[in-house]
Amino acid sequence: QVQLVESGGGLVQAGDSLRLSCAASTRSFSTYGMAWFRQVPGKEREFVATISWSGGSTYYADSVKGRFTMSRDNAKNTVYLQMNSLKSEDTAVYYCAARPRGRGFLETREYTYWGQGTQVTVSS
Repeated sequence: QVQLVESGGGLVQAGDSLRLSCAASTRSFSTYGMAWFRQVPGKEREFVATISWSGGSTYYADSVKGRFTMSRDNAKNTVYLQMNSLKSEDTAVYYCAARPRGRGFLETREYTYWGQGTQVTVSS
């Protein structure tokens, strides 16, 4: 069992930056691909960004490309999401998720473990 705990959310103004963190409670953290998803009330959870188990590959949703950067520190069992130039449409609950190797990365069904989420609110 893997527990994921997100932190770093908050209320910011448009154009500001935030960095989210997700700490994992597993010694096998480096074997998992990791991702960030986000969700607003009444809508499906949507893919934001993913990083491979080694950190060598990343992929972003078009809506955040060029503004968000995902990274990981396997020594600290932690992934990060640096969010710059935030917009009001980035307002959502952000979830960290872990998937075993060999799975796809865009769909929520590919992920085995999820965090509880952290709220990000961007005021315009």
